[in-house]
Amino acid sequence: MQNGFYQVRVPDSTDYWMEMVKCRHACPVGTDACGYVTAIGEGRYEEAYRMARATNPFASICGRVCGAPCEANCRRGDVDAPVTIRPLKRFVTDRFGPETGDYAMYRNAADDRMLSPMRGDYERIAVVGAGVSGLTVAHDLVKIGYQVTVFEAETEPGGMLTAGVPIFRLPRDLVRHEIQAILSLGVELKCNLRLGRDFTIASLRQEGYKAIFLGIGLPKGRKLNMPGAENQNVVDGMDFLRAFNAGKPVPLGKRVVVIGGGNVAYDVARSAVRPHDDHVAYDVARSALRLSGDKEVHVVCLESRAEMPADELEVMEGAEEGIHLHNQRGPREVLVTDGKLTALRTVRCTAVFDAGGRFNPVFDERQVEDIAADSVIFAIGQTSDLAFLDPADGVQSDRGLIKVNRETYQTTAADVFACGDIAHGARLFIDAIASAQIAARSMHDFLRGTRTEVVVRKQWKPAAYTMADHWNVIGRENPPALTSERRAGTLEIVEEPYAEAEARRQASRCLRCNINTVFDTAKCVACNGCVDVCPEDLIRLTGLSTLIEDAAWMEQAVEMFGDLSQYAPEELDQLGAAMTKDETTCIRCALCASRCPTAAILMKEFEFHRECVTVAARNPKVLYTA
Repeated sequence: MQNGFYQVRVPDSTDYWMEMVKCRHACPVGTDACGYVTAIGEGRYEEAYRMARATNPFASICGRVCGAPCEANCRRGDVDAPVTIRPLKRFVTDRFGPETGDYAMYRNAADDRMLSPMRGDYERIAVVGAGVSGLTVAHDLVKIGYQVTVFEAETEPGGMLTAGVPIFRLPRDLVRHEIQAILSLGVELKCNLRLGRDFTIASLRQEGYKAIFLGIGLPKGRKLNMPGAENQNVVDGMDFLRAFNAGKPVPLGKRVVVIGGGNVAYDVARSAVRPHDDHVAYDVARSALRLSGDKEVHVVCLESRAEMPADELEVMEGAEEGIHLHNQRGPREVLVTDGKLTALRTVRCTAVFDAGGRFNPVFDERQVEDIAADSVIFAIGQTSDLAFLDPADGVQSDRGLIKVNRETYQTTAADVFACGDIAHGARLFIDAIASAQIAARSMHDFLRGTRTEVVVRKQWKPAAYTMADHWNVIGRENPPALTSERRAGTLEIVEEPYAEAEARRQASRCLRCNINTVFDTAKCVACNGCVDVCPEDLIRLTGLSTLIEDAAWMEQAVEMFGDLSQYAPEELDQLGAAMTKDETTCIRCALCASRCPTAAILMKEFEFHRECVTVAARNPKVLYTA
């Protein structure tokens, strides 16, 4: 509810305390980021890896390329800047993850409480697509007693991990190790088999597969229908990335224009800057030449700099590598002379969204800019390829995506499930993993005739903790990176790992949101000692005269005290008050608790985990609801 400038909530539920740990609450798979960051800060590295891996079968990959909603929601960002959660994850996965070549820790650290307690009966499951969603489904189902076969159209598993993410961001050996760790659980993999060409949904059923999962992603890039777009030097961004990552370069010429303002556009642009000659690295001299004019790469996007969906680090590093950014420009025409692509014509975009927040760009056609180019690459989104669908299979589509029940990811065919990008559109890898975990539970329920639910187990514990020296003033430092001159001329991994001392220092910035100031109003004597001692000035004893400005508080006050119109404001404040705390800037210094003369304030740790329980039997045919 609103009271003044603050969103006021009474901490009266489990949800409230879970939401206080904002990093964990924001993670689609519920990774205990607060826990593993704290463990790193205290030097408990193996324990940190176990927490990072617990609910995420791709922890090592997420330590490199996750979109990190945990960081975007980190409460330290309300104080100064978020904790560097993603690279800290890499710090421990480098030490204990499958990239070490030892898969034992990967297997042992999995939190099997998030799997159904009822085992399967070794039914055969077909998973189509060896990307993150398909392999997550395989990971979960093989662990609870199913025979899982994964069918992959390409020569190597990984989906967008290998085809879409540039090799200078994600080491392919790491991807292979993490996938091999999943296969080592007993998953069968068959590559070079494409749905619709080499097999069908009907043939899988005929072969005895009792449930089928479609994790085929969005393999095709979008293009705009505009003059000149049919020229052979207008390239699909997804095709370009696949070729680049496979070491089979697409000829681009010296002047390249990339259309798009998201991370994929920057993946394309930063790949275009780099050498394409079968992945032969240039020396520093040649890379310096490249930055001074050997290759000219431009990014054109509708959004202003503040509106761009691309990560700040992507844009910053792209600029360091010589990429030219053109904000608030909309493509109008690919200019072609005598069959040769010469430029991209753009006009100024004055607004991307309408008053209702809907995508509805507005242009000023009088402000025209032509950007010289030898090739143009579209990186404005992805689309599906559903040519394999046969009406007889019973699987329906909706606006280019597989139609599913968003709660269970069951399709309109009872034995077929789908999730990831093909079901909900392009999102983060971690979103695909989370939806695949739900799909795996639903497939299990379909086969067993059960209903599996996720419950929260919680407990309050006394908080025994010590914050590191100067934790409240240590600044955020991103992990080191190769110099721009070097990385523009090589395919080496851009981001380097933290040194141990810096990892611990960055981890010590965590504000430990699982530690809470718990107030016992029965013991409070309203001395205001906590208000006086708080270094962030975030605790207030708020009188009733202020509280009743909010309708909900007024309703509660009337229930407690009756008609309030007879009281003057100062009398209302004597009648009642509430202790309010601004949670956004609390630094867990515990001075309020130590100052309180009646022990009305205690520091407590809210510990919780999620686990699956089998609730009841059900009709397996009714998982889907339109």
